[in-house]
Amino acid sequence: MDLSRLAGNAPLKRQLELETARRGLSHAYILSGQRGSGRHTLARLLCAALVCTGAGERPCRNCTPCRKVRQGIHPDVRWVGDDGKDITVGQVRALRSDAYIRPNEAQRKVYVIENAQTMNASAQNAMLKLLEEGPAYAAFLLLTDNAAALLPTVRSRCEVLALSPVTQEQALSWLREAYPDRPAAQLQALAGRCEGLLGRAVAELEGVQAEDEAVTDTALALLERFAQRDERGLLELCVGLEKWDRDKLCALLEESVQLLRCALCCAVGRTDETDARRQAAARQAAGARSARELTAAVDKLERLRTACGFHVGAGHLAGWMAAALFS
Repeated sequence: MDLSRLAGNAPLKRQLELETARRGLSHAYILSGQRGSGRHTLARLLCAALVCTGAGERPCRNCTPCRKVRQGIHPDVRWVGDDGKDITVGQVRALRSDAYIRPNEAQRKVYVIENAQTMNASAQNAMLKLLEEGPAYAAFLLLTDNAAALLPTVRSRCEVLALSPVTQEQALSWLREAYPDRPAAQLQALAGRCEGLLGRAVAELEGVQAEDEAVTDTALALLERFAQRDERGLLELCVGLEKWDRDKLCALLEESVQLLRCALCCAVGRTDETDARRQAAARQAAGARSARELTAAVDKLERLRTACGFHVGAGHLAGWMAAALFS
């Protein structure tokens, strides 16, 4: 199987190559990894491989089905739950009804379930029945940043593909190949800052949208209040986050963790950060807080980021964020 477009993840690639050589692709996979780890890249490769009609190694990238998957227009590849909302039992039942309609043009029909961890127990049990009793031509890819949030019975019916962050060298090599016209210093800084999650680097290179700017501005404000030990300001800021959805809060936690880690680098006199605002905020935090306090804050926010994958309300997450940064 051709997985060359997926950076790093050598153990996962070997796993897939051995399995496909022995018995072909499975009917169900769980693609587990942090945002930006390559879940969508791997999902598109698997979708293409499942419907590919080319000769030799799959996906061939050149046949009509492969091109349609790449363009997002293949009629037998359907994405579910990509609206950012929790996946309901009604959606899974509708998916099950659709699965029993034979494919339009391919031999397989592929369903990609985004944010699979947002399915509640009823939705997961409905999904389990489909995994056990669905038609032989149907294949399912469950994307999640927290495979532990899925029921053990669901996990046992799927092959688990755990994606890992790439090394800084792998990130830099991939970025140089994908963006040959970008300044070398910019790519070097991104390779260090993305923490092995290429999706983060791509999002920054492709242009910051208004929502991303809001996340960055809020993370900088949180770090400033944290550095100043401003309990009231921190609480007021977090109260305003109650209307944010979990995906946006997760992005905020990721950005805040990156800033805190940058502050730790500043504390020892070394940083690859090139953005002036991020660098100034990190230096301020490094001068105001000890390395132990910065490390503790990173650990707490990482735990909260994991909690985003469970059925936790935004208000609770925002409150815990304030408590984590001030305690």
